[in-house]
Amino acid sequence: MTFGARLADAVASYGPLCAGIDPHPALLAQWGLTDDADGAGRFADACLEAFAGAVAVVKPQAAFFERHGSAGVAVLERLLAGFASTPTLTLLDAKRGDIGSTMDGYADAYLRVGAPLGADALTLSPYLGFDSLEPAFVAAAEAGRGVFVLARTSNPEGAPVQLATAAGGGTVAQSVVDAAAVRNAGTGEYGTATDPGGPQPCGDVGVVVGGTREHGLDLSGLHGPVLVPGLGAQGASPADIVSRFAGTAGPVLPVAARSVLRAGPDPSALRDAARALGEELASARTGAH
Repeated sequence: MTFGARLADAVASYGPLCAGIDPHPALLAQWGLTDDADGAGRFADACLEAFAGAVAVVKPQAAFFERHGSAGVAVLERLLAGFASTPTLTLLDAKRGDIGSTMDGYADAYLRVGAPLGADALTLSPYLGFDSLEPAFVAAAEAGRGVFVLARTSNPEGAPVQLATAAGGGTVAQSVVDAAAVRNAGTGEYGTATDPGGPQPCGDVGVVVGGTREHGLDLSGLHGPVLVPGLGAQGASPADIVSRFAGTAGPVLPVAARSVLRAGPDPSALRDAARALGEELASARTGAH
């Protein structure tokens, strides 16, 4: 199955919530854990027990593992392997993006068949040019993985670049969405849709769009998933997410990290917090119809 098909199945089974796995120093302290690779490992083990088979997607933030050096990266590798045998998909938030052989190296590390840090999907930055990500698109398609390309992030520093006018008119952020839509429609050389003749219900190329403000993007032709950071502690409510992403052609995956993780370290409490937030999202969707 393609990544898009597996994602659609997971969302149908568990709802759209994406649970962040961020062993942030403050959370480690709150959980009574040491701020080192051992603490991150205990944190990761609790999240694996809590979220596997309870949410559709988890999103480990690579930086919070990498900060502990090789031992932290080993914890991340073990976490990804643990989820691989469960119905919950992994989306590694590493925001990789480069050119030429360097992008080939990132593709080898995260996306190719047998990649040592292979997740079901990876976040990518397109701001060296969308087409510079070609090695990642190819590797992901060959391995049945997905990618999520940054389009319109919620941080104010991103606006001067993302809202600039693109060469063909419209914003740079919209041009990223449109380029992802072309991939999902199968019209690119390495289109990821199972039917190269037309768009599928969920392609393998998603975009990242912040949920804490109005984004101003046309997502109706994407036919791929939208990762939406900002639910919970960052300020966006379930109702905000539903209203701001109405009409999106593809699954919308709201991300919650701190608002769920602060329920730890008990795995059952973490699971209950994720399910409660998922129920709030379902209620908001029902109320919008």
